[in-house]
Amino acid sequence: MIDVQRLRVLRAVAEHGSFNRAAGALLLTPSAVSQHIAALERAVGHPVAVRSTRGVALTEPGRLLVEAAESISAELEQVRHAIDRLTAERPRLTVATFTSGGRHLLPAALSRFVDAHPEVELTVLESEPEDAAAMVRGGAADLALAYHFDGPPPVRPDERPGLDWVPLMEDPLWLVLPRGHRLAGRPSVGLAELGSDRWVLGCLKTEAFLRRYAELAGFDLRVAASTTDSFFAQALVAAGVGVSLVPHVSLSPTHELTVVRVEPPRPARHIGLILPRRRRPQPYTETLTAALTAAAAPKPTGDHA
Repeated sequence: MIDVQRLRVLRAVAEHGSFNRAAGALLLTPSAVSQHIAALERAVGHPVAVRSTRGVALTEPGRLLVEAAESISAELEQVRHAIDRLTAERPRLTVATFTSGGRHLLPAALSRFVDAHPEVELTVLESEPEDAAAMVRGGAADLALAYHFDGPPPVRPDERPGLDWVPLMEDPLWLVLPRGHRLAGRPSVGLAELGSDRWVLGCLKTEAFLRRYAELAGFDLRVAASTTDSFFAQALVAAGVGVSLVPHVSLSPTHELTVVRVEPPRPARHIGLILPRRRRPQPYTETLTAALTAAAAPKPTGDHA
């Protein structure tokens, strides 16, 4: 039988790259770490870690055990949070969200949820998508609003077992120009027409994404400003610093800005929910999921905010 504590030790060895550093992190002696690893190898019948002058390298069985250790650790943490919720005076529900998604989707969904379940103590945590999956996996959040650009979603069963991705909406990116820009009067613009412009990034994660589209359009991206806030980015555009691509849900038009459709291939980000895959029904999570799905449904309004 594989001992959970020995898996924890192996995980620390993998993280720190040596028995000595793992021992320091675990408040154990290097000898104790070595004994745990030896016992683990006896239990599985195969070497799990190979020492060399450059540190410690995991064998393939060792890598499989570390993956199992991470899953077990997340499951135990999730159970601990579940027990805390069960023993609380009021039922609790914690939502992780990125800023613009929360601003656009959460208010209506939470109002609907509170009307249905006023007894629930709600907590909202701001979180970047790359952190949200770990929060849900470990039980720190019951569900998370997240997004991704091109490629697969941030949660896939082969990479993060125990989590599901529920698509909510496509969030197209719009070109935001200062009012006096040469292309401001156009109904749509191809990115190739902006090859001479400098760009304002409203999210640091969009740079690689935008560079790919710039390459497709045949120009090198020139960055004038990098921000972590799309609303700040739009203020910089209004000031004449550059042009920007801004997701639909983050648009904040003013008389100093012009919002223009991007001609195909039109970039977009994809908003969805990260949910834990649980055996028992989770009525509060299911109710909020339904409310967020309704909030994300297309509205019969204009083309953009």
